[in-house]
Amino acid sequence: MTSSTPTSPLAALSHVVSFALVVGGGSGLLHEWGGWLHFMGFVRFLVPDGYEVYGYVVMVVVGAAVGAAGGALDERSRG
Repeated sequence: MTSSTPTSPLAALSHVVSFALVVGGGSGLLHEWGGWLHFMGFVRFLVPDGYEVYGYVVMVVVGAAVGAAGGALDERSRG
């Protein structure tokens, strides 16, 4: 079901950031474990050397939290 109420800019930004973090962290994990997927290569600059798996897991968790906060913010603004 769609709504005619527009999404607030902050909620839209949080959804974009959430998507980038979750997809980047997931592709980083797949690259570390399988070595075949190198979709979002810029995320390797966000984690320290030697802690890649931990960093990518943190990215996925933070991305999910940002997405949940953005969803709550969107629901709150709609009333």
